[in-house]
Amino acid sequence: MEIYKSNSQNYSQELKAINTKYNSISFLRFISILLFLGSLFYYIKTSESVFVIAAIILFASFLFLMRIHSKLSFQKKIKTALVEINENEINYLDRKSIPFENGAEFNDFHHPYAYDLDIFGAHSLFQNLNRTATFIGKKTLAKQLLTLLPNEEILKNHQAVQELKDKLNWRQDFLACAKVGQDNETFYKILLQWRLYNSKPLSKGAVIISYLFPALFASCLIAYLLTSNMVFLKYSSFLFVVNLGVLGNFTKRIQMEIAQSENINTIISQYSLLVQKIENVNFKSEKLKDLQQKLNFKNQKASAHLQKLAELFSNMETIGNFVTALLFNGTFLFNVHVLKSMIAWKKEHAGVLEEWLEVIGEFEMLNSLANFSYNNPEFVYPTLNTNFEINFSNLSHPLLNPATRVGNEVQFHPQSFMILTGSNMSGKSTFLRSLGVNMVLSGMGAPVCASQANVHPLPVLVSMRLSDSLSDSESYFFAEIKRLKQIMDELEANPAFVLLDEILRGTNSDDKRNGTIEVVKKVIAKKAIGAIATHDIEVCLTTNEYPDILTNKCFEVEISNNELHFDYTLRDGICKNKSATFLMKKMGVI
Repeated sequence: MEIYKSNSQNYSQELKAINTKYNSISFLRFISILLFLGSLFYYIKTSESVFVIAAIILFASFLFLMRIHSKLSFQKKIKTALVEINENEINYLDRKSIPFENGAEFNDFHHPYAYDLDIFGAHSLFQNLNRTATFIGKKTLAKQLLTLLPNEEILKNHQAVQELKDKLNWRQDFLACAKVGQDNETFYKILLQWRLYNSKPLSKGAVIISYLFPALFASCLIAYLLTSNMVFLKYSSFLFVVNLGVLGNFTKRIQMEIAQSENINTIISQYSLLVQKIENVNFKSEKLKDLQQKLNFKNQKASAHLQKLAELFSNMETIGNFVTALLFNGTFLFNVHVLKSMIAWKKEHAGVLEEWLEVIGEFEMLNSLANFSYNNPEFVYPTLNTNFEINFSNLSHPLLNPATRVGNEVQFHPQSFMILTGSNMSGKSTFLRSLGVNMVLSGMGAPVCASQANVHPLPVLVSMRLSDSLSDSESYFFAEIKRLKQIMDELEANPAFVLLDEILRGTNSDDKRNGTIEVVKKVIAKKAIGAIATHDIEVCLTTNEYPDILTNKCFEVEISNNELHFDYTLRDGICKNKSATFLMKKMGVI
């Protein structure tokens, strides 16, 4: 945390210095324009050429100060974002708040584990991991949390995340640049829709006219200036009107090309800066180098191509300004030439534009995992195997308070399936979620909350927390049966890591017990690895039939000095102590 405090202090001081310069330049800019207007006034009044020279110098100074002002404005935004980034990390590590987007829009109640394991939403895994600021970054992180990677891709992610972990300043600069861009889903989709919109090139006749008429206009205007012959001025005026008429024929095409793209040039420019940051680093890991290689196109960097597109959109927006559009198009058909360039850019780059944005998304996702690793140096990268072995030492839930969380030793071999018992509040559900979340982290190439891990990454299938679906007219019980059917269907295709918590709660005790036992028998017959939590001791007797596959584990509770004491430590065997009756008596329920 000290590095974040130091960074916040340093960036705050730099921001203060920039603000001082910014205010000084703003004042000088104001003075220069006042003096410029004053020089023009005195020139009109006295006809002294010295005032013309002064006006030219002052106007040039104003333009120069404008450029400095624009640069300082951008630096100000970047430093403000950097201060915010470090303050957010301080508040997060102090457990005061989780000031990051929670990805609730990505929640999928039909996904095998997204809802059950709190992958999205308030206080979710996504919210704790998320250090993205572009839509594609957020989307890539969400997708990765729901996807199991092949082992070789997981190992590549390990290397990439470990390399980025040590590049704290680069990661924060990248995030600050993304934050300044204020990207969102709307801009992202508009850009991709523009890429897919079929734009036919201008006809040869239209291209000839776009050069011929402006050239004739320029020739007539120069001839008039040289000869003062009014005939040339009339021709110039006529051609000016003709050029506007030509523009009118292209107005509909221009409007269709830039539909709903107001200010999109700013977002594209920020994409260009993000890509440039990726291009300018010498990466060592295979995945980062592969991603970087995707940003080379026709012997030119992608950042230059994106900056060109940003300029084209910026230039095209001039058509919305009546005076500028009238002047620029009446003289040399400016927007027609921009349209021609945009169509040419699209034809050449349409196939790679989305890939460039996906590279940004991949880097934001990997940066998020690197930040997670940096904030949790005690977490480990699991050793991978293909032998269906899953072991964790000191396993816990990564989102629990590190000062109080309790780790457990977990092995899924030689027995591959665990029947878990324990009283209410003893830690069964948290333990199951710890298993599930760490398996998800293992499958995406992130470090896990353990001191040691040996994992065969598998699909994760969970039935832990379902809800009545009023919109689908489903009861809790029917929703649970559907989830169990989904799990069985998945197991038909591939082995998986299965977590079940108190299934069949919507039926009577005998039916629940028998059904639970049959479910256990079927999942182990399908080679599933995992655990089931139950309060029914008779379910635990199933281990007698399958001693090589099933094992009994439990969490115990102790009653001492008329108080319940939970140690959240996983033990061998079947739970013996019960707390429900004691707790109800203590609280006066019974």
